[in-house]
Amino acid sequence: MGRVTRILLVDDQALVRAGFETILSSEPGFDVVGQAKDGAEGVRLAAELQPDVICMDVQMPVMDGLEATRAICAADGHAAVLMLTTFDRDDFLFDALSAGASGFLLKTAEPEQLIDAVHALARGDALLSPEVTRRVIERFAGATGSTDAAVTTGEMLAAPPSPVLVDLTDRERETLLLLARGRSNAEIARELFVGEATVKTHVSNVLLKLGIRDRIHAVIWAYEHGVVAPRG
Repeated sequence: MGRVTRILLVDDQALVRAGFETILSSEPGFDVVGQAKDGAEGVRLAAELQPDVICMDVQMPVMDGLEATRAICAADGHAAVLMLTTFDRDDFLFDALSAGASGFLLKTAEPEQLIDAVHALARGDALLSPEVTRRVIERFAGATGSTDAAVTTGEMLAAPPSPVLVDLTDRERETLLLLARGRSNAEIARELFVGEATVKTHVSNVLLKLGIRDRIHAVIWAYEHGVVAPRG
């Protein structure tokens, strides 16, 4: 039997929690280990139950999902948080990512999308559509036009490595640059003339060495640390 994914549900609506539990419990390998009716209870249960994935509502009484996510991610690097909301708003998206969430899904999504999202976060992946990834890059790069990085791969490798990048190999630095441009693993593999399995290894090494939760936070990290910059 494979590894069981432990899931915590945090939502102030009992019917929503019950619906999510029904959907997720039907998937082999998923175990809903707890439910919380507000963010404060979610923080407490996250510490007590040690779930792998937390499905977190944004707007709740006592403590909202953003504050709860920030507290959970600060205290524990294990659980991945999937933010769920009825509102497709950029401010919720960016605040959730800044708080440490690894995925963002609308409550209007199909049940299969929720299951796929939990699987993705349990694997250590981030869950954002290409369109949302582009919005993230534009936001954190401060881009007004093209979101391509102003530094080429060759220029990045020719320049003395930044102190924050000194532990990365040349290939890992190339991979980080391409991640920051929003490239998928398949696209990175084509550009670097390597297999996708090799790219996955490079991505994992980048995240591990830089202490980053997932690939979407690698995008944010790269722009915030000046590794790449938007074209002016």
